[in-house]
Amino acid sequence: MRLDKFLKVARIFKRRTIAKEVSKNGRVLINGRTAKPGSEVNPGDVLKISYGEKTIKIKVLRIANHVKKQDAENLYEIIND
Repeated sequence: MRLDKFLKVARIFKRRTIAKEVSKNGRVLINGRTAKPGSEVNPGDVLKISYGEKTIKIKVLRIANHVKKQDAENLYEIIND
């Protein structure tokens, strides 16, 4: 699945356009590499997302094209460093 779509489906960002902008500006890393909006996301990948003053690190658990709002957080787990 595309990075920008995953970030939207997982409800990390409300809109795909915002997810696309953040990843286009080099603020998302997939397994330590700078990612583009069209980069492929797979289960097991570690994403590091920097936006505003925040930086979060998540591990992708599963991929789904559509999930309900309450199930979105089951797609990933937050990793604390």
